[in-house]
Amino acid sequence: MATPALHLVSANADPEKLAAPPVLDSHHGAVRPLVSEDLEHVAALFLTKFRRRRHLLDRAIAETAAYMKGIYLDSGESNALVQITPEGRLGGFLGVLKARYELNGAALNAAIIGPLMADPGTDHGSAGPQLLRALHQGEFDLYLTDSANRVSLAFARPLKYQLLPAHCLGWTRIFRPAALAAGMLRGKWPGLPRFALDPCARAFDAFTRKRFEPPVQHSSSHRVHREPMDAAQFAERLPSVVSDYSLRPRWQDGELPRLLALAAEKRADGPLHFGGTFDEAGKMLGCYAFYGEPGGIANLLQIQASGSHWGATLDALIADAWTMGCAGVIGQTQTRFMPQLFSYKNVFFRYTGGTMVRSRIPEVTEAVRSGDVFIGGLMGDRWTRLSSDDFGRN
Repeated sequence: MATPALHLVSANADPEKLAAPPVLDSHHGAVRPLVSEDLEHVAALFLTKFRRRRHLLDRAIAETAAYMKGIYLDSGESNALVQITPEGRLGGFLGVLKARYELNGAALNAAIIGPLMADPGTDHGSAGPQLLRALHQGEFDLYLTDSANRVSLAFARPLKYQLLPAHCLGWTRIFRPAALAAGMLRGKWPGLPRFALDPCARAFDAFTRKRFEPPVQHSSSHRVHREPMDAAQFAERLPSVVSDYSLRPRWQDGELPRLLALAAEKRADGPLHFGGTFDEAGKMLGCYAFYGEPGGIANLLQIQASGSHWGATLDALIADAWTMGCAGVIGQTQTRFMPQLFSYKNVFFRYTGGTMVRSRIPEVTEAVRSGDVFIGGLMGDRWTRLSSDDFGRN
């Protein structure tokens, strides 16, 4: 994926009346909001850039365009942007999803940016910067990305984005190393036959089972238990465990359930599952959501805990994925989660995408600098099908 970023609107602006960025003209072309007539061209560009499709099928373009219409246009306003060359061709695209934040109780508007891409046949290095500059002319307080690739990092750093290093890593907890490697290979090359990989993977993993099996309980507390949830329960309880962040989402009635319903449409890693950790009195201490199925790789969407309960919540997530029969767990790091991840055996880290923030408001900048911000997961773009699904294959 390319740069996704959050964009918060001016603290003085009405969150319900956020104006779309104006048309920006230059000798390189014009930037304007996405419209329905652009979708097929944008979908074809997306499949070429991010799915490496050399031969585009009509059904793949149609499925991708329909999905983009659902997330970018069906809300009634277009925050996504396109760049049009002087010749009238599509030169680039910047996906933007509007969201709401609050800073110490003050309402802010945010925009989550998904793919940033340019057509190499028409672009001369100007589309990316031009799209970002046009976006910055909107009335947003916060510009954020949690999965910027290295090209997008190069565009954004001169525009005074703050890099959050602790959020730029992905982590993997391995249960069955050969099965996990086979799953990653099939994710990259879906056409690989299972019979060529699975028998060897099973034999190797049986030999190494004791080495990678998770402990019965990693955390020190024996008074914490885990329970499954459904999407409605997760939506109801998640806000309570993010309330200790100064800069956090402000989900309105029905917004979080709708977001989870959209996230559940993602297909690459199996169904979406929810769970939580609770004390003896039934108080929730943490919660998590992950995609997973037996034999696959559990892909963490969100994990959050209050106070000192991150370790117990990580235990519960790993126990659920192990019980399900997953080959391992992958997820994105965050500042408050790092001590628990570092203390776990068989956890490996790698760079997965830049997390950056830009703001004109000093208080927002300070909250980000101090790590007092809820970012990533549902407040990113990795929950969308654009982050992983192979459109038009099924």
